[in-house]
Amino acid sequence: MAKIVKGIAGIWEDEHLILKAAAKTREMGFQKFEAISAYPVHGMEEACGIKRSWIPYVTFVMGVVGLTAGLLLTWWTSAVDWKVNVGGKPFFSLPAFIPIMFELTILFAALSSVVALFKACGIPRIDPPIIDPDLSSHKFAIFIPHNDVNYDESKIEAMFKELGATSVKKTEY
Repeated sequence: MAKIVKGIAGIWEDEHLILKAAAKTREMGFQKFEAISAYPVHGMEEACGIKRSWIPYVTFVMGVVGLTAGLLLTWWTSAVDWKVNVGGKPFFSLPAFIPIMFELTILFAALSSVVALFKACGIPRIDPPIIDPDLSSHKFAIFIPHNDVNYDESKIEAMFKELGATSVKKTEY
């Protein structure tokens, strides 16, 4: 579960302004800030300096594990543990087992992706603090935690106001 930290949040109503604010916040040397939006904003990853996610690697590895599990399962059940001769066909016939291997590949990859996403996002977050209720519809925010480098409330508040924030709040997130 993600920890709740204190800090300061600037709130904007225009997504173009928050992109500029995120880029400026990054330029000022802040490293732990969060951009909060109700929907994906094009260019926000670059503005915040967000690196490529590790979730696709988890998905790929677990997909390979699922494929291997499907191969071993079909081989063990049909060629080793329960040999049944059907029409003189070989005990281990790979084309017949491809659907099972495919299904286990998808199952392992999908479930591991969901678990990895929950881990990366800190979900579930029970009773999270609400900075502004309108952040779930039409407003945007940048939250800088108190433990970030160069944290100075007066300077951050002045920077947010200069960048067009409609309000600045001392809050938790």
